[in-house]
Amino acid sequence: MKKFLSIILILILASCANKVSSEDLVHLDGYWEIEKVKFPDGSTKEYTINAMVDYFQVADKTGYRKKVQPRLDGSYQTSDDAEKFTIHESNGEFLLHYKNNLSEWEEKITLLTANQCVFVNQEQIAYHYKRFVPINLE
Repeated sequence: MKKFLSIILILILASCANKVSSEDLVHLDGYWEIEKVKFPDGSTKEYTINAMVDYFQVADKTGYRKKVQPRLDGSYQTSDDAEKFTIHESNGEFLLHYKNNLSEWEEKITLLTANQCVFVNQEQIAYHYKRFVPINLE
């Protein structure tokens, strides 16, 4: 019985340690580079070099996400295209809700720290990002 309770306690603590809180949402702002994508069948696609990064800007649980291309001078080339989203909480989890003229979808934020984030879409595909660090040639 003691062993069983110990296992349950470990599982509870492990699940709480990974939970995203409302305080973590401030980390979403900025530039993120995709590291890998994990598919529901267990396969993984790794990204070693990225020509594009994702830029997020959030204020009061609304924001946008856009693709930008880093340049060697430290600037970014971008278009005016951006996916607007809202952040809402459901059952203790935070979701990015996107809606445009063509479709509507959600991504669950399963991990969000200053340097890492993971989004899981409705098909259970997990997108793992790391904070983008620009190349400094100086």
